[in-house]
Amino acid sequence: MGLHQLGKLSLYVRFLQENPSEAKLLFKELLIGVTSFFRDPTVWELLKTDVIPSLLAALPHGGTLRAWVPACSTGEEAYTLAIIFREALEQMQPTAHYGLQVFATDLDDDAIDMARSGVYLANISADVSELRRQRFFLREEDRYRVKKEIRDMVIFAPQNLVMDPPFTKLDLLTCRNLLIYLEPDLQKKLLPLFHYSLNPGGVLVLGAAETIGSANELFAAVPGRTRIYQRKEAVRGQELVDLPAEFNRPRSRHKLAPPIAAPLPVAKTETNLKVLTTALLEQHFSPVAVLTTHQGDIIYISGKTGNYLEPATGEANLNLFAMARAGLASPLNEAFTRTLRSQSLVELRELRVVLNDRINIVNITVQQLAEPAPLAGKVLVVFNHVATRPLEDKPPGKNQRASTRDPQGEVQGQEIVQLRGALQTSREEMQLAQEELKSANEELQSTNEELQSTNEELTTSKEEMQSVNEELQSVNDELKAKLNELSMASDDMENLLSSTDIATLFLDNNLNVRRFTPRVTSLFRLLSNDVGRPITDIVNSLDFPSLETDVRQVLGSQILHEFSVAARDEQWFRIRIMPYRTQHDNIEGVVITFTDLSVSRSLEATLREAQSILETRVTAQNKEFVLAEKLKEVLRKTHETLEQRFSLQTDELSVSRAELRKEIKTNQKPPAKNSARPTP
Repeated sequence: MGLHQLGKLSLYVRFLQENPSEAKLLFKELLIGVTSFFRDPTVWELLKTDVIPSLLAALPHGGTLRAWVPACSTGEEAYTLAIIFREALEQMQPTAHYGLQVFATDLDDDAIDMARSGVYLANISADVSELRRQRFFLREEDRYRVKKEIRDMVIFAPQNLVMDPPFTKLDLLTCRNLLIYLEPDLQKKLLPLFHYSLNPGGVLVLGAAETIGSANELFAAVPGRTRIYQRKEAVRGQELVDLPAEFNRPRSRHKLAPPIAAPLPVAKTETNLKVLTTALLEQHFSPVAVLTTHQGDIIYISGKTGNYLEPATGEANLNLFAMARAGLASPLNEAFTRTLRSQSLVELRELRVVLNDRINIVNITVQQLAEPAPLAGKVLVVFNHVATRPLEDKPPGKNQRASTRDPQGEVQGQEIVQLRGALQTSREEMQLAQEELKSANEELQSTNEELQSTNEELTTSKEEMQSVNEELQSVNDELKAKLNELSMASDDMENLLSSTDIATLFLDNNLNVRRFTPRVTSLFRLLSNDVGRPITDIVNSLDFPSLETDVRQVLGSQILHEFSVAARDEQWFRIRIMPYRTQHDNIEGVVITFTDLSVSRSLEATLREAQSILETRVTAQNKEFVLAEKLKEVLRKTHETLEQRFSLQTDELSVSRAELRKEIKTNQKPPAKNSARPTP
């Protein structure tokens, strides 16, 4: 409210309603993401020296421990657990192979993204020793990145602990400094959930200010340990654990949902029923018939059935048995039941029906239809008229006394005989049914017990499936993050290869094309669908017949080869063949790069020509220089001769001067006294 300068709470509520992003920011402000590497070092040392070795001892033949770190924040605690596990293995040096899978979850998506990156500021040096930083981290400028061997142990996923399904079949669960922020009622629900998530003998680690409270029947404190508890076996008769989805509503006994009534068969239109029924009757029977459902409800009538059926008094009812005339209801009911039970045709012969002053003799055929498909399951009742006689006629084959009987009584006697036969059949069927029901009852009791047990197992399986689904979702998120990283790396690699404009060809160990850059297509006639074909089958423009030999030599020696090769149009390329190494230092082919040397070759030829001209000029100049040197020598000698001559002449001149001076002095006489001054 202070940041947005809102003085009233109602104004801020309105601001929240109008700005959904503000609600997310407010929610993140309520989260407490305090965490660090190796927080409470004593606890981690106990996990390394005691807890993890004891868990591994339960797996003498090797295996993978499963751990869950709820409320992991930015991931320091999850990575700490992975580092402790690696150090414990190095101390134990077991012969079997052991692994660790850590599920780290948190409510804050931003914190999970940071944890997935595995990059932390340099200030972690206050919590992580120099030895551990060198062993488990990579230095990147002013940051540290968790090494791959530790990062691969941890799977990060966003999760709401009180809403989403938990992880199950765990060996270790570290929930430190979370319960202190929850209400006691929620703590009481989470501790049974943790008990359900752990395997027998699993370990629960809580924070320094947390305890299991009243859950002493679920966990036992490890003697002499700091907030480390071991899972107890479940108490018999204990209620099912409330899963997170049940936290916010009261427990209710599971009741079987009422069975959903099967939809009634949709009656076909009258036109279709008439066409289908008429076609069937014309093929097999006489036209007087009715089509009913398996319950005897009439859905179609063919012909005049008034001699055999009549509407019942009261509410309108189109049921076959309600409409059957006297003498037909009981036989029809029996035949109808037999047809449905045996799925076969049933015939009733010479049934008598009294109608006004006549007796109608009729044969009835009852059959359940299997085809055509629209009539499947329906029952067809066909009435075949045999004869009609007046009431006063004697029945054939009877004595005189029988002729004096009441015709109505004769029909009733027929019904009594039929009813007795039907009753005897019903008794036999009832006895058989009672025996079957008794056996079925015993089986049902046994089945009921099995179903109760199965129901409990299914309930547990459902909870486990929810947990497995959560794990799969977490793994899926992790894989998506890695896939995005791989996609970015692939894009970077594609752009790098394209920007260098260097023809690069990747081959596998069998010299099949794995990948190539667009620049290669100017040398090899490659198309996108040529991936997987041998490179020896591809036409190229290089003068390079030893390509296959050189590639196989590199594969065998694993030594780089580099040389120059000519191509068409006076082009030259420097070919560099080097092994293709995987991250595990396996050789899975070669990488061939073709660097265009045409320009440098052209410049080299120009330089060679210029060098030749310069060398010619230098040779000519050398000859001139020799002549000049000879001339210089002649001039030097001439100069020396002239200097000698000049020196001799100078000496002679000096002598001449001296002699002249001497002669002058000799020729001069001193002047006489008082004589006249000599004329100069």
